[in-house]
Amino acid sequence: MARHKVEISGVNTSNIKVLSNEEMLELFKKMKEGDPFAREDLINGNLKLVLSILKKFTNKVDNLDDLFQVGCLGLVKAIDNFDTSYDVKLSTYACPMISGEIKRYLRDNSTLRISRSIKDIAYKTLRLKEQLMDSSGKEPTNEEIAKILGVTEYEITQSLESLREPMSMYEPIYNDGGDTIYLFDQLSDKKDEYDIDIKLALDKALRQLKEREREILKERFIVGKTQMEIASELGISQAQISRIEKNAINSIKKYIK
Repeated sequence: MARHKVEISGVNTSNIKVLSNEEMLELFKKMKEGDPFAREDLINGNLKLVLSILKKFTNKVDNLDDLFQVGCLGLVKAIDNFDTSYDVKLSTYACPMISGEIKRYLRDNSTLRISRSIKDIAYKTLRLKEQLMDSSGKEPTNEEIAKILGVTEYEITQSLESLREPMSMYEPIYNDGGDTIYLFDQLSDKKDEYDIDIKLALDKALRQLKEREREILKERFIVGKTQMEIASELGISQAQISRIEKNAINSIKKYIK
């Protein structure tokens, strides 16, 4: 099987030296003793680690040179903070730091600019989710997190959505074994956006649904909750939520024909 090669300008990736664990331990020892070249040798001897992680991001950007530099920054941080007394390989310690630097760069340089306040809520939400899961063993709902942070549930949902990658218009969103439906198929034309007939038909169709169906559609497509979150709140399975949602959407389609 042919290996996927990462092309980096000015770097002959096929000639990068790979250090053994013993060689790295010796270089760390020399670095602590003040050897000015040991740190550089450690960096150069672990560049293939950066390249291996870059393979996961080849579809994110056209030119990987910048990501390579960012990944190297993560490698340098890992080398500077690595403690050989923990009996852990450098690669195990460095991989999440390299990957984290790259993800942070991609997030901060996204074509969509997200306000700092929204990002702050998102990061606080992620940290709080992790803390609560560690302490209780159960994933908290957005409603619980909103109460703790003193914000609305909508703000929690909005902030988490802001961390998602932008979706291509040609992203396939549904396939039942027949024709594939792409995102652009679901985008309305401006001239149809305020079609009063469609609005009236949709309003009538929604009134025909059962209360639980309407509530689930509201939570899914207006509040933005996941099926798993709704299932947890209602005390039923995610499969049941999926079935109710699908039936409700099919009913709406019938009503507005």
